Amino acid sequence: MCSAFSTPIPQDEPCAKVRGRKLLGTAASNTSLAALTSLTGVWRAQDMNRDELVRASGYPGLDAELPGGGWPLGAMVEVLQPDATQHVWQLLAPALARQVQAGPQAVVLVGAPAMPFGPGLAARGLDPQRLLCVQAESLAQRLWVAEQALRCADVAAVLVWLPHTASARGGSADLQMQLRRLQIAVPPQGLLFALRPLAAQAEASCARLRLSVQTSGVAGGLVGSVADRLHIHILKRRGPPPLLPVELPLYPQRLADLLAARHQPLSIPSTPPAPLPQSAPALGQRLGRPHVDNPIPARTLDRAVAA
Repeated sequence: MCSAFSTPIPQDEPCAKVRGRKLLGTAASNTSLAALTSLTGVWRAQDMNRDELVRASGYPGLDAELPGGGWPLGAMVEVLQPDATQHVWQLLAPALARQVQAGPQAVVLVGAPAMPFGPGLAARGLDPQRLLCVQAESLAQRLWVAEQALRCADVAAVLVWLPHTASARGGSADLQMQLRRLQIAVPPQGLLFALRPLAAQAEASCARLRLSVQTSGVAGGLVGSVADRLHIHILKRRGPPPLLPVELPLYPQRLADLLAARHQPLSIPSTPPAPLPQSAPALGQRLGRPHVDNPIPARTLDRAVAA
C-alpha cells in the first residue's frame, strides 16, 4: 500500500480504477518541499551561487561559470588536457599568484613535465621563489608526495601531474581511492589541481570541479597565430551543465603583442629615400669634422703605406 493514496487499494482491483483515484497528499508534499528548499543549508542543483570558499581565477568569464565565482578552496580540481606541457600556467597563474600573496606560503609542483620559466611567472605576479618542484617518476610516488605536501601547513597549493593509468579496472579503482585520499587531505584554505591526460575523461572522478583544456587555431594551437584561444569545457560542477565552453586568451597580452609583431610582413617603402641636402658639408663643419673638397684617392694611400 502506498502512503500517497487516501484508501487502501485491494490487490484484485483493476488498474483502470487505480489510475482514476486522486492523490490527496500532493499539495502537502509540495508544501513540505518548498519549506525544505527555503532553508539556508539546503543546496539546489540548479543553483550555482552557493556560499563556499573560492579563489578567483583571474578571468571574469570563467568565474561566471564556476560555482561560487572561482576555484574551490579545500577541494580537488581536475584539469584534463591533451598534452601535459600545454598552457597550464596561462590558466592557473593568476589564481596561484593571489593564493601566494594571501600568506607567506609555497606552491608545490609534483612531477612537472618541465621546469617553469621564472621571469615569465614573475611578470604575472607569481614569485618563482615560492615554487617547490619535486621530481617523482611513478604514479604512487606522485600521489604520496602530493598527500604529504597537502598536510604541510606552509603549502598554499599543490599541482600534481598524473600520468595515464592502465586500462585495467583494478588500476583505475586504486587510482580513484588515492584521489579520494587527496580530496580529504586538502586543507580548508588550500588549492589542489590534479593535471591528467584527456583520455581520463571517460573515468569516474571524485573531484568537485572537473574541466578539460584544449586549444584551437592555426596548426592546432601552435605559436604563430594570435587568434588561438583556450577552450575550457566544464565537465563537472555543482550546478547545471554549461551549454558552451569558456574561451580564454592563449597567451598573456605582452606575449600576444610580440607574436603579432613578429608575424607581420615587413613594409618596404615603394619610393627611394630622399637625397641628402646640399648643406650637408656645412653641417659637418659645425660638428667639428674637417671638410675636404678633393679627397685623396684610395690608391695613393695604398702606395704610401707600401713605401
